[in-house]
Amino acid sequence: MTPKSSARRAMMLTLGFDAAMAGLAMVLATGCVWYFKGGEFPFPSKSLILTTSSFIIVAIIGFLVRGVQKQVWRHLCWPDALGVIQGVGLTALLFIPAILLLNGALYSPWPILFVTLVFWTIALFIGRMGALMRSTRAPFQIFRSTSKTGQHILLVGDVESSVELLRRVQNDDRVQKLRILGMVEIRGAEPGRAIRGVPIMGDLSQLGEVIDILTVRYDQKPWIAVTGAARTRDAMLEILETASLHGAEIMALAPDGAAQLLDPIHPADLLYRNERQLDPTPVQNIVATQNVLVTGGGGTIGSEISRQLASFKPNTLALLDSSEFNLYSIDMDLKLSDESADVVQVFGDVREAERLSNVFQQIQPDIVIHAAALKHVPLMEANPCEAVLTNVGGAMNTVKLAISSEAKHFVFISTDKAVDPDNVMGATKRLAEIIVARYTKDTSVAASMVRFGNVLGSSGSVVPLFEKQISLGGPVTVTDPDVTRYFMTVEEASSLVLQASALGTPGQADLFVLDMGEPMRIYQLAETMIRLKGLVPGQDIQIETIGMRAGEKMHEELVYAHETVAQTKIEGIQSVACAAHHNSLFDKQLAALLEAAARRDSEETLRLLGLLVPEYGKNQLEKARRHSA
Repeated sequence: MTPKSSARRAMMLTLGFDAAMAGLAMVLATGCVWYFKGGEFPFPSKSLILTTSSFIIVAIIGFLVRGVQKQVWRHLCWPDALGVIQGVGLTALLFIPAILLLNGALYSPWPILFVTLVFWTIALFIGRMGALMRSTRAPFQIFRSTSKTGQHILLVGDVESSVELLRRVQNDDRVQKLRILGMVEIRGAEPGRAIRGVPIMGDLSQLGEVIDILTVRYDQKPWIAVTGAARTRDAMLEILETASLHGAEIMALAPDGAAQLLDPIHPADLLYRNERQLDPTPVQNIVATQNVLVTGGGGTIGSEISRQLASFKPNTLALLDSSEFNLYSIDMDLKLSDESADVVQVFGDVREAERLSNVFQQIQPDIVIHAAALKHVPLMEANPCEAVLTNVGGAMNTVKLAISSEAKHFVFISTDKAVDPDNVMGATKRLAEIIVARYTKDTSVAASMVRFGNVLGSSGSVVPLFEKQISLGGPVTVTDPDVTRYFMTVEEASSLVLQASALGTPGQADLFVLDMGEPMRIYQLAETMIRLKGLVPGQDIQIETIGMRAGEKMHEELVYAHETVAQTKIEGIQSVACAAHHNSLFDKQLAALLEAAARRDSEETLRLLGLLVPEYGKNQLEKARRHSA
């Protein structure tokens, strides 16, 4: 059964019930009037049949005119109750001419009409309140009022997620006053009906038309509030495109009671997935009462990991970073939070083995999370020695000290750019993966290496760049219209990294990849961010293609072709089985690489990096051949 036919059937059942109650009320009222006048009630009689039939017909007309049949009983509220009362009043007015036309054929028409209206109204409300009792256990919600003032809202979502949201908005005085004018049901379910007095005005294909109708009717553009299934990526992109073309501002309205206000849509909302219900117990078990060290603890990923770690009540949480501002910022954030972890701020660089050794001696970490890295691809292409010293040397220093200090867990944060690397940053992270795997083999350390893609809003990422370009009036620059990237929110990435730390096995380095969903076209992201500002791409803000930058790839991957992926017991985390990296000259070449980087010999550094990461060396040779050709 299609949504339209289902809605039509439901409305016919509603109208049928109301008409049946009208007929029953007329029969009972006639009997009562006859009884109290002391006469005999002739049932059936021509007069009774004529009166009842006339009243049912008039009731159907009155309720159709008022639209009472559009109500969805399990979501009723005061506007629906008022609609019922208005429908009853309209029916009474329409029945007066019938009384006059049938004068002489009806017995005591005026007393019977009055009693009928009373009985009918009671029956209508009993039926509706019974439905409310069955579905919501709150039958008296039908008498609760709704706001007639406040910001005009057009709700876009699905019926299931909107019911509790509407109930909260309409009944909770703490919630920002909103006037929800109508709803666009993205699946097209129950068109023409009403949810708690809010009419369903169409499906997603009719959004633009509905915006225009409400703008004319109320002399102002409504805000578009999205919720539930409307916050999937495909739906959000379509809603944003339509909203920007019609000049409507788009907001997010969460269905849970924690969200009291409308929030602006952020780029992270484009990655909306069903919220993962992760069990914190495994992380709690390994973190509680332990000493934890986070390198790069003030960076985008490191700081969010630190916030989440603090909630697990470690004995000591040490945050090491080479940026004074980053350390200050995360220190202020943690002090303002309610967490009571003993936080130690450590200023230092993972490149400096002696300084790092002092830190390990001071903290005696049970868990080490290595998030420190240089990650900006074009900058690392121009500064390969610095990339090697931090991303390779820093990882080597940290994992060696984790082993020698007998840490229980070591977590290394890698990147999708480490797969078949075409740039220095990716090659250094791939080499760091190899180092962690080689050094932790047959030790007591449980090492977890975690690969994932871009983090929305992180320092140096494309999102802050686009936001700045849009604020300046454009143009927004993209490297290529077809470039795609994986994206994840910092909160989700950090949570999954911590979950992966609990999956590590002592004596080996387990490699995990995070479920990043589908990759997104950067050009599409640029269009969407322009629309988030209520502007039209190509009209208000131009998008320019500037060409690929040094070291960039068209498409990133999370695993090599030879790597086997399997789902772990934690949703969103997959394990990767890969062949061990065998190279008898590895340690000598690694030492030579770090020495060349230390003396800032870029040419030798790149040559040795290509030897240690053969995939990178092969890609560089192919580039050189294409360039010479």
